[in-house]
Amino acid sequence: IYFFLDLWLFLDEKQKRNEICQKTKQLKSTAESSKQKIHKKAHPHQKLYHCKICDESFNQVNVLTTHMSTHMGKKPFTCSICGKCYGHKAGIIYHMKVHSGEKPFSCGTCGKSFIIKCNLVSHMTVHTDERPFSCETCGKGFRSKSQLLFHMKIHTGEKPFSCETCGKGFRAKSQLLLHMKIHTDEKPFSCETCGKGFRSKSQLVVHMRSHTGEKPFSCTSCEKRFTSKENLTDHMRIHTGQKPFSCGTCGKRFYRQCSLTCHMRIHTGEMPFKCTSCGKSFRNRSGLYPHMMTHANEKPYSCGTCGKRFRQKGTLTSHMRTHTDERPFSCGTCGKRYKNRNSLIGHIQTHTSEKLFSLPKHTNSQLGIAIKPKMFSLFLLKHLHQLYSR
Repeated sequence: IYFFLDLWLFLDEKQKRNEICQKTKQLKSTAESSKQKIHKKAHPHQKLYHCKICDESFNQVNVLTTHMSTHMGKKPFTCSICGKCYGHKAGIIYHMKVHSGEKPFSCGTCGKSFIIKCNLVSHMTVHTDERPFSCETCGKGFRSKSQLLFHMKIHTGEKPFSCETCGKGFRAKSQLLLHMKIHTDEKPFSCETCGKGFRSKSQLVVHMRSHTGEKPFSCTSCEKRFTSKENLTDHMRIHTGQKPFSCGTCGKRFYRQCSLTCHMRIHTGEMPFKCTSCGKSFRNRSGLYPHMMTHANEKPYSCGTCGKRFRQKGTLTSHMRTHTDERPFSCGTCGKRYKNRNSLIGHIQTHTSEKLFSLPKHTNSQLGIAIKPKMFSLFLLKHLHQLYSR
């Protein structure tokens, strides 16, 4: 009773006067329930019940009642297995299927199954490549309205979900919940093979592919394969040359958001990754992890052919080419192939009569700045790495 009194306060005057058509009233008064249901189908898209908090509309008052409980913070439906709470009954019903493993809705094309029907409908567009929802700002198409609404926040800069601990903002609640596990160090999803923990199930699924060797996402340009769609998307930008992430300080552009985040620390001086043994700090995890192994003398990556061990996976990958004789780096001029980038870069110098790493004498006067030859060499070397790693 008290809940409906609270709900009544949120209804506008038209709703309080029973804003439904006269014919519906007449049918209701004559108790012709079946005819009433048939008549209501004449205006199925008419949503007469409006939420005064978020302006969302509904065609049934009981749906509005359920919706209002989300604003009031009420979550009366609790999972007896894990204790997770929900604001409406449908939420707990769908959630229980996570524990039971029930996925009654399956795709007729690939056989993939889903807990709820709307997820199956959204999945089916993967096979048809249908993207009916397009962004008015950049023209990008999406398979669902929710994906479009999430994308729009990139243009508006809207981040309505903020972390109470560090203040960082997020576009989606799911991103915030995942971020919160950083502060609690919660990693509820663990790998059965190596025991490594992860903050989300999707991270675990991608990690498992490192054990199985599965790489389901392939590049249409060079046929290189990847363990995740995100890695494929990042890789595709190498072919297209697209660098959508730019630094607001120096204007430098990047293929990936994480590369921009790491780059920004050069300007801010931030080094958030600290060694617990010696206190040395690093801008990113990729710098910290190899350093940590120097203290433990740990070499977790071993060669399956000769047994030699390495601290970094990249070093092992390079070493494996001595056994397989794989030569993935090719010269664009003569087609000669090499096992690593450094050998290729050394070879490229044979095609030019100029000294590759010498600074032109007129550069200083033209630019009005002083550039050390050594610094120029480093920049040129970096450029060649980027050019021939594509």
